[in-house]
Amino acid sequence: MAVTVSLALLLAVIVVALRRQGSVTTVAALTCIAFGFALSSTGLAPVISDVLSAVAGLFSRTS
Repeated sequence: MAVTVSLALLLAVIVVALRRQGSVTTVAALTCIAFGFALSSTGLAPVISDVLSAVAGLFSRTS
């Protein structure tokens, strides 16, 4: 749970930063957010969650 909230916050900060730089349009950012919500309701959601948890585990072990 803590990893999910932290990752969501990190990704939100990245999207806002890219949006402010003009690298990403508002429509593109909203499309990516909508895609994330749609993807979370598919059968791939547990696999994606497991991969992200494994990557977070690798980073937490090295620091």
